[in-house]
Amino acid sequence: MSLATDFILVHWYLSCSVYFLSWSGMSTPLVIAISGASGSGKSLFTENLLKEFSDEGKQVQILREDHYYRAQDHLPMAEREKNNYDHPKAFEHELLVEHLTALKLWQSIQYPHYCYKTHTRLQQTETLNSAPVIIIEGIMLLASPPLLKLFDIKIFVDTPLDICLLRRMKRDIAERGRTLDSVAKQYESTVKPMYHQFIAPSRFTADVIVTQGGKNRIALDVLKSHIQQSLLA
Repeated sequence: MSLATDFILVHWYLSCSVYFLSWSGMSTPLVIAISGASGSGKSLFTENLLKEFSDEGKQVQILREDHYYRAQDHLPMAEREKNNYDHPKAFEHELLVEHLTALKLWQSIQYPHYCYKTHTRLQQTETLNSAPVIIIEGIMLLASPPLLKLFDIKIFVDTPLDICLLRRMKRDIAERGRTLDSVAKQYESTVKPMYHQFIAPSRFTADVIVTQGGKNRIALDVLKSHIQQSLLA
């Protein structure tokens, strides 16, 4: 898909969204889901979008699906290491649904934190307030029917798997204390199969498919423009 096609898709859908939001008077926050494979550039796309608004003093709240990995304090480390973290059931989507519902009602939430080295949730939580725009990013967001009902705009960042693998290897070794061998084994045993079973099919639920990863300037500019219009409505 070309950048020109990206522009047409983004512009058409968001024009419809802004019309609806203007008509509805922005009674609830606008919730944007950004999904795609691990290493696809969805986090970079999210950060770039956040920066665009932060530089202008706009209120945007960011959530990460990774924070909703299930707590595993009851399991020994050996068992935690065997679990499949690339399956939808690895996430406590029930809690995420609860939190997004609260944020859409302008209520605050207790945002969980997760430790990748110990494979379990941390004890401390963080109070997050709602905002006119809420962006959530993660790999399984569009594969969960209950979550889909809460998203106003669904974006899928489409990146070739070989590029995703290289990015994931660099990240997991540098940031999560993993070895090259463990990353490669996990990719073959769970990451790649789960991508084809859950993530790839979920792209068909997206309203917008973004190529070129997190640096797609056209997609960022169009999305930013239409969000601004909705905030002014």
